[in-house]
Amino acid sequence: MPASPPRRSFFASFLPRAGLRRDLWVTTADAGAFSLMVGCGETYIPAFALALGLGPVAAGMTASVPVLAGAIFQLITPLAVARLGTNRGWCIACTTVQALSFIPFAWWAIRGHATLTELLVAAGVYWSAGMAGAPAWNTWMGTLIPEGMRTTYFANRNRLGQFSVFVGFVLGGLILQWGEGRGVTLLAFAGLFVAAGICRLVSTMMLVSCREFVRPREPDQIAETQSSVTASSGWLPDLGGTLRRMAASPSGPLVTYLCCLVFTAQFSAPYFTPYMLRERGFSYHGFMLVVATSFLSKALFLPSLGRLGSRIGSLGLLWAGGLSVIPLSLLWLPSANVSYLVAVQVLAGGCWACWELAVALLFFDAVPHRDRTGVITIYNLGLAIATVAGAAAGGLLLRTLGEDSQAYVTVFAVSSLLRLATVPLLRRVRLPAKHS
Repeated sequence: MPASPPRRSFFASFLPRAGLRRDLWVTTADAGAFSLMVGCGETYIPAFALALGLGPVAAGMTASVPVLAGAIFQLITPLAVARLGTNRGWCIACTTVQALSFIPFAWWAIRGHATLTELLVAAGVYWSAGMAGAPAWNTWMGTLIPEGMRTTYFANRNRLGQFSVFVGFVLGGLILQWGEGRGVTLLAFAGLFVAAGICRLVSTMMLVSCREFVRPREPDQIAETQSSVTASSGWLPDLGGTLRRMAASPSGPLVTYLCCLVFTAQFSAPYFTPYMLRERGFSYHGFMLVVATSFLSKALFLPSLGRLGSRIGSLGLLWAGGLSVIPLSLLWLPSANVSYLVAVQVLAGGCWACWELAVALLFFDAVPHRDRTGVITIYNLGLAIATVAGAAAGGLLLRTLGEDSQAYVTVFAVSSLLRLATVPLLRRVRLPAKHS
């Protein structure tokens, strides 16, 4: 299996020389830098909208509408990869664009003004680049990381990622608090966005230093790829063919279940913040402590979850995670005590870490290599639709019931009931007898 050698970069002298060891090192470093970007950049985009005086509705739009726009744009990924002939090249191009997408955010923070349309366009570019690169990255990693070490490796990689999101989120909050105390809040935002862009550039350089294995293809596979590219009108890939293959394989029930569970989670998740800040009267420091606890909890649980996954497999992890997240939204209700909510977030972090690790592993275990890019592209679109639809449905119920404390209780309770209703879909998820 031939491998294309990585280009030499500034970072080359700091990296291990051995092939696989180097690849694992740089992809782990990529996870750390990427997650720092998420913690100090992505998570503060809605807060930036508020700081610009655009209001809570606008802030909510910046957190949801661009995700759907990105999911639609990433449908181009299978066609782009087929034309380029490389997952690595497309992934690196996408991460570079994502890093550069922070430039307008920093400029608007320095200028002190931006319209909602400008924010939505820039956030749309950010999410489009990130989501378009994800299917290619998953396919790339599927050829690079040996099957026998994936569970342990991704558990440790995800652990570093969650810890890095925690660090980025906390540092971002402290920087904004410092800026607010000195009357330079928007300049503090500018600094955060510059730092986020630099983190993504570092992440990109790590990917540049990683190899890509190119599997030799049979003549019929080459013909199939060429036919797919030729038949694609405009930038749309052959979604119908991918969906038909998914319906007849384990990837179809898997994607259906995952999207449905995300819908049920998003039914309540966006309203945790207003519930705690408005209905429970939380201080900013208390709220930041509660939210950050979830990130840290995920990082601490992942090594144990990796060992558990080695024993019970990715499907066993999915069952453990899928069942354990069902009652979580109800646990927000009994008390507003910070210590209690920190304990709830520790539990929630462990449950969601289990579910997320299972999802990462199942896309390698349940989806054949040749279909992985297309399936993950479809999954990302379904995930974005489920995210926006779940948030909209929960918000509609909340507004209909009057947006008071009892309305929040109802939304959280309905979310848990909907999660329970996904169990029959979970039972349909299977691993193939053989996968490539």
